Amino acid sequence: MHALIWDLGGTLVDTYPDVDRALAEALRAEPDQELLHEVAVLTRRSSSEAITELAARHEVPEARLRTAYEATKEQWARRPPPLKDGAREVLAAVRERGGPNLVATHRDRESAAALLDSLGLEVDDMVCAPDGHPRKPAPDMVLALLARHELTAGECLAAGDRPADVEAARAAGVEGVLLETPGIPLEAPGARRIHSLRDLIPML
Repeated sequence: MHALIWDLGGTLVDTYPDVDRALAEALRAEPDQELLHEVAVLTRRSSSEAITELAARHEVPEARLRTAYEATKEQWARRPPPLKDGAREVLAAVRERGGPNLVATHRDRESAAALLDSLGLEVDDMVCAPDGHPRKPAPDMVLALLARHELTAGECLAAGDRPADVEAARAAGVEGVLLETPGIPLEAPGARRIHSLRDLIPML
């Protein structure tokens, strides 16, 4: 049996296109592909760090970018982002094998729960950094889930789209699997990499 510890935005739910465009449009009314790619490279590391870096690079107020980022959450209440391809199949496969689907996310609980509800997704448990956990790559959220569900590290996989997701899992003794974003190079030495969430099914 394998429990699967999911990252939320960018892994379970395809939030990046909306976030990247919102930040790019806060920098330029009609962003070109070059600007969108610049934003994407930074958001795959950290959305918060991306906002700070972009504000400095483009000499715009950081508050403008943060406002644009927060507006995406309001937009999702009316028009949620899609699930990542294969997500429902993997969620079902974990359940069929008797394991829980668990989420460790930097998103605040209200926003995360609203996102899951809008997509009709049910997970077995979720920990959120704003509840009092340090952000990844600290392992605390992963360790909290292991403790709450009386799981050993060897019974779990963790899936994420950022190196920090993999590093957090590894620090907790859990194998972390990196979901790659086409065209975005990410440094995650030694991590198993997948191109589709469906690639997780044989690992369960």
